[in-house]
Amino acid sequence: MTIAVLLKQVPDTTAKITVSGGRVDESAVSKWSMSPYDEYALESALQLKDSGGEDIVVITAGPARCEKLLRDAAAVGADNLVHVLVENIGDLDSTQVQALLAAAVTNSGAEVVFCGKQAADTNAGSTGPGVAELLGAACVTLVSKVSADGDGYSALRPSAAGSERVAVSAPCVFAFDKGRTEMRRPNVRGIMMAKKKPIETLTAGDLGVDLGAASVTIISHSPPAEKPPGQKFEGADSVSTVVGKLRDEANVI
Repeated sequence: MTIAVLLKQVPDTTAKITVSGGRVDESAVSKWSMSPYDEYALESALQLKDSGGEDIVVITAGPARCEKLLRDAAAVGADNLVHVLVENIGDLDSTQVQALLAAAVTNSGAEVVFCGKQAADTNAGSTGPGVAELLGAACVTLVSKVSADGDGYSALRPSAAGSERVAVSAPCVFAFDKGRTEMRRPNVRGIMMAKKKPIETLTAGDLGVDLGAASVTIISHSPPAEKPPGQKFEGADSVSTVVGKLRDEANVI
């Protein structure tokens, strides 16, 4: 069985984000990383590979810089790498991206898809359900763990009463929440092998996808409001003032 893991490259949580001309200046982002929830999806797929021998194909859509994302996945054990090359990925809406990813999954021959529940940059949470709809597959969201269960899979997810296990057969899509195990770190051998692993690069034309026009357009980005300057108090005479502010304004005492 082949498992397709959908990955997205996002600005690292430590990177400084700047807005220029009403749009996020991607050229100024100092570091790009794998979206955190995608890491849990990849780790779960790797665990299934370790126990059952599944092949893992990782798929991403984006500009040329996404090659590093695929190399990072290969370094920890991904078998095949697929890059849907889209330099203007920010100009596409979610349905267009989902069409590309679904076509790439079909092209890979995978019937089981793992992805994060949402991306760290947009937080939209539409990729898993959207790809499942296009593939005609079952979709289970907020998954923390997936295990093989006979000819199908068993997914652990939260419920109103605590947790529940959901049995699903292929074709299926699992959208991962934070799991119990962090993604493994690559060793030197894995890193060296990843540098030589071939990447299958595809375009929308190669996949037979007519993107058409985007149905959603971002008008502008804006940075969050600046935090007000802090207040500084010195000396014993200010104790009562500080206590009053902590109690009445900060509500911490």
